[in-house]
Amino acid sequence: MTKLIDGPFIAPKSGAAKNLVVFLHGYGSNGDDLISIGREWAPYLPDTAFVSPNAPEVCEIWAQGYQWFSIRAIDPDAFEREKQAEKAMPALNAFLDAQLEKWGVPESRLLVVGFSQGAMMAMYTMPRRQRPCAGVIGYSGMLIEAEALKQPQMVKIPVLAIHGDSDEVVPPASLGAIESGFSAAGYDVETVMRPGLGHGIDGFGLTRGLDFIKECLDKAGNSAAA
Repeated sequence: MTKLIDGPFIAPKSGAAKNLVVFLHGYGSNGDDLISIGREWAPYLPDTAFVSPNAPEVCEIWAQGYQWFSIRAIDPDAFEREKQAEKAMPALNAFLDAQLEKWGVPESRLLVVGFSQGAMMAMYTMPRRQRPCAGVIGYSGMLIEAEALKQPQMVKIPVLAIHGDSDEVVPPASLGAIESGFSAAGYDVETVMRPGLGHGIDGFGLTRGLDFIKECLDKAGNSAAA
């Protein structure tokens, strides 16, 4: 049985939701962490619901936090990381399906925003969904199993990845791998390296993320009208 996950949310200021933004937190954190970004973005996206679930597992090193998968189980072999992400994916998919139904939003107007391990889950899961979402934002993340993106069953989605060149947790070189991996598979991907930024999100990242969401929703609206 797939484990049910949940977390804090912000209802749209306009009443009915037209868009949905889902935040996926990093290793050892929780849904309360990234929902704060939703509070910053909400005034600019009044028709949007923001949700930020706790990951399905209690963190192995910090009982107050959660994890999408164990990092103790991961060795330098990327395949091990892929198996861990695949194991966590059903819980995330079930959550996304439930939230799309709850808010009455089509997948074409869903955006998934992840930080660190949450970014890994976003970039791994969303191309493997049955229908494409509006876009994915990955902050300080890493692309898992890039070659699989070339498989025909993968759905194409716009991707924005932002990373600090002083990141002490996830190597900055991961950004180049994200760009090359998605580009080689025919995805629309934008990557930004932020000078002097460590493992975090700066003001530029928040501003560019908000603008990216608006751009993706505009494209989704135009596609629906065509």
